[in-house]
Amino acid sequence: MKTEDYLQNLIGKGFHFREDAIGFIYFGKQYTNASDELTNTAIELTLKAQKTFDGSFYVSVLETLMTNKINTRAEAIKFVKQKNLLAI
Repeated sequence: MKTEDYLQNLIGKGFHFREDAIGFIYFGKQYTNASDELTNTAIELTLKAQKTFDGSFYVSVLETLMTNKINTRAEAIKFVKQKNLLAI
């Protein structure tokens, strides 16, 4: 799913993103050269861990996933659980 569609889906479910949060999402995606799937996963993990969107936390999650050559949502979930990085 494209990140734009994923964000619209979340907004439809009641999540609220400030304008600067949307900018951070696309900045992080471009900065790390992450796929839509990984970007969406980093958003999901950020919301689950922080209960709100935290731009710096999101970029850190995305960088960690990219550094560890994580390519899919399934790999990302497995990675954060194995490393006890987030309580999800």
